Amino acid sequence: MKVLDLVCAQEHRFEGWFGSEGDFQEQLARGLVQCPLCASADVHKALSAPRLNLRAVAGRDHHTIVDEGEAAPKPRRQREAPAPETPSAAAVPAELQAAWLQLARRIVAQTEDVGNRFAEEARRMHYGEAEERGIRGQATPQQASELLEEGITVLPILLPEAAKEPLQ
Repeated sequence: MKVLDLVCAQEHRFEGWFGSEGDFQEQLARGLVQCPLCASADVHKALSAPRLNLRAVAGRDHHTIVDEGEAAPKPRRQREAPAPETPSAAAVPAELQAAWLQLARRIVAQTEDVGNRFAEEARRMHYGEAEERGIRGQATPQQASELLEEGITVLPILLPEAAKEPLQ
């Protein structure tokens, strides 16, 4: 399994899992790799650090590594942990992206997709002709404006396609 760090044209960072580099390239060429936040298919690989498997010495402290060219193990230098109240600049956008995707999935799970009938269905519920429930769908800016003028609360929100599908 190949895990790749990916970036879309909007600079959203996300992870993709592929059977091989060839699988990634094939899916990319077919437009199947999309950003989970904005659904952009303009995606490329980001630079990422390789995973290194360093052999630990059996029976020793896990902070010890062996350099094959030396006879005795050297203790690994401990790095100071960053202060918890100062998250790195890179961590904040990733956390926000994850929170947004989680919220989008919750909206999808807790609402009914009524498609292009959104304005009609919202009116039916508002005037008591249909049972009130959470709905989502598409409405033109004109329809949304008319709904607001009638006192029907609507919230335009862009839901990425990735939020509408189950995780694999």
